[in-house]
Amino acid sequence: MGKVAAQLKVMPESPDVDLDALQEELERVLPEGAKINGFKRDDIAFGLVALLPTVIVPDEAGGTEAVEEAFAGVSGVESVSVEDVGRL
Repeated sequence: MGKVAAQLKVMPESPDVDLDALQEELERVLPEGAKINGFKRDDIAFGLVALLPTVIVPDEAGGTEAVEEAFAGVSGVESVSVEDVGRL
C-alpha cells in the first residue's frame, strides 16, 4: 500500500497560544501509522500564526481523517483543514 503526504493548516484559537507547545501536542496525539514530516508557520493577520504540518499517512480509506480529528481535539486548536494532498 502506498503513502500520501498531506499539508494541513492548524489554526490556533488566538495569537496567545504557544505554538511550540501546540506543535509538541500535535506530535503527541498523532494516530498510529501517521508521521509528521516537518512544520511550517504561516502569518495570518493580527499576530495570528497557523501551523502547517506535513503529515505522511497510509493511502487507504479515510486518508487524513483520523489525523484531522486528533488535531481538532487538541486544546488551543480552532480549526484543522487540508491544504494539499499528494502521493509519495
